[in-house]
Amino acid sequence: MSNHDTVSVGLVSVSDRASQGVYEDEGVPALEKWLSRTMLNPVNFLPRVIPDELPVIENTLKELADLESCNLILTTGGTGPAPRDITPEATLAVADKVMPGFGEQMRQISLQFVPTAILSRQVAVIRGSTLIINLPGQPKSIRETLEGLKDDSGKSLVHGIFAAVPYCVDLIGGPYIETDETVCKAFRPKSAIRKR
Repeated sequence: MSNHDTVSVGLVSVSDRASQGVYEDEGVPALEKWLSRTMLNPVNFLPRVIPDELPVIENTLKELADLESCNLILTTGGTGPAPRDITPEATLAVADKVMPGFGEQMRQISLQFVPTAILSRQVAVIRGSTLIINLPGQPKSIRETLEGLKDDSGKSLVHGIFAAVPYCVDLIGGPYIETDETVCKAFRPKSAIRKR
């Protein structure tokens, strides 16, 4: 029996072709695998694979935040400059607050690998007591973005965005998320660390 708080996580893959079954979605399984390895909490995953349609994305985010009471929603796909890439617009449309630091850091990480990272338009927002973050579409990029970059000895070179997620969830009234520090060390000010 775990003494960690249960966390509800919405996982949303935004893809016309995956939602039509043209190919199998890789984003949601990649997210689920990484989060299961990283979070010490019991996690209730709510996966969705949906098309690149503004009202569908907006309604899915509202449903997961408002009705399913997700503490965290991670989207994958639909963040580039192509006409059908509208995940950031849908995310901003349901926002109470915008959290620009997440998008800035994601692009910073991706720029270590590809110059086209500047084409990515990922955003993060808060809706009520839910943190919503747009992630890249490729499993390798998802992992790098969440985990950051480490040198051969395991020392962090560039912090992944997930290091800031647990404290952000604390601040908006969510459960206390704990992580496997060998994958991603959650950062909190000393005053916010819960004694066990």
